[in-house]
Amino acid sequence: MGRLEMSGEDNLLRLVEAEEPDENNYHLQDQVGFILRKAHQRHVSIFAAHIGDLTPPQFAALAKLYDIGETSQNQLGTLIAMDAATVKGVIDRLKARGLVELSKHEVDKRRLLVNLTPEGREAIERLIPLARTITEETLAPLTAKEAATFLRLLAKLA
Repeated sequence: MGRLEMSGEDNLLRLVEAEEPDENNYHLQDQVGFILRKAHQRHVSIFAAHIGDLTPPQFAALAKLYDIGETSQNQLGTLIAMDAATVKGVIDRLKARGLVELSKHEVDKRRLLVNLTPEGREAIERLIPLARTITEETLAPLTAKEAATFLRLLAKLA
C-alpha cells in the first residue's frame, strides 16, 4: 500500500504508491485511525470553544430529540450511535440539568421514554446555529466540493 501525502497548494491528500512496498515499514501518521483521531480531536476542540457546557454526545441527544420528539432511551441510543450504558449516562446528566424528562411507556412500563423539557428545547434551539458554525469551522480547510466528497466518503465508512 502507498503513503498518504499532501499535494501542493491545494492541501489535498493523495495516495502515493511506493516504488517497492516495504511490508515492514509502518508509518502511524499514514494510518486511517490516526488521521481520523486527529480530525476528531480538532473537531472536539472547535466544539468545546463554541459549546463549552455540553459534551458532543449530550448535544447529539438533545438535537435528535429535537428532531424526532419523544422516543425510548434505547431507540435514542441507536439513533445517535451509543450503546445502552452510554446513552443512559448521557440522559441522566441531561435530566439532572433539567434539559430532558423521563417517563414510563403507557403500555410497556419497562420502556423509558425521553423527551425535551421546555428548557431543553430552548437550549437546543439556541445551540443549533452554533453547531452549524462548528461544522463550517471543522470543514474550513476544504473547498465546498471537497467537503461534500469528504462527508460522503465518511458516511460510506460509517
